[in-house]
Amino acid sequence: MTYIVTDNCIKCKYMDCVEVCPVDCFYEGENMLVIHPDECIDCGVCEPECPADAIKPDTEPGLEKWLQVNTEYASKWPNITVKRDAPADAKDFDGKTGKFEAYFSPKPGQGD
Repeated sequence: MTYIVTDNCIKCKYMDCVEVCPVDCFYEGENMLVIHPDECIDCGVCEPECPADAIKPDTEPGLEKWLQVNTEYASKWPNITVKRDAPADAKDFDGKTGKFEAYFSPKPGQGD
C-alpha cells in the first residue's frame, strides 16, 4: 500500500503534508502535489494533515487513475520538502468536482 494525492489537491495545494513526511516523497506540480509511490513508506502521517482531504490510501476503490497520476508525475516534477503557503484562492477550489479535467497542469512546480 501507498498513499496518493487525489484531485482535491488541484488548485488547493496545501502543503501541510510536506512538512510531516519523514521520507520527503512529495513532488510539486504547478497546481498540485503528488506522492512517489515507490518512496512512500505507508506511515500515514500525511493523510490527516491535508486540509482538503486529498490524500488517500491506494487501497480505496476507484483510485487507480490517481495511482497512475502520482506515479507518472513524481518522476517528472521536482521534489519538495519545505512547506510554502497555499495559493491565495485555495479555499475557493476546495471541494469542487471535475478539477482534473478543468484545471490539472502537467507543468512542474518550483520544488525546493
